[in-house]
Amino acid sequence: QVQLVESGGGLVQPGGSLRLSCAASGFTFSSYAMSWYRQFPGKERELVAVITSAGGSTMYADSVKGRFTISRDNAKNTVYLQMNSLKPEDTAVYYCNAELLGWDGTRYDYWGQGTQVTVSS
Repeated sequence: QVQLVESGGGLVQPGGSLRLSCAASGFTFSSYAMSWYRQFPGKERELVAVITSAGGSTMYADSVKGRFTISRDNAKNTVYLQMNSLKPEDTAVYYCNAELLGWDGTRYDYWGQGTQVTVSS
């Protein structure tokens, strides 16, 4: 079964740090680009960071650039999001996503269940 399981969320004070992890199984992890999204209450899910399948390239939303770092360990089938200098406006549910565009144009897209991050003093 395809499975993405996020962990590492919790409550942290402004300026603090958290590291989110997403453990993948049931598909060829090393073939997929991996992303982190987040969703604020009552809002649409938004892209936070992306890393290519081999880990050679990354991109970040402007709101987190310079504070968050996405990385992956293909040997462990795991993607990470290191979050530093956290702000109250980072409070959201964070989701892990796996994506692959096949040669025939078929798009494969898997999601985790989400983990809550709350930044508050």
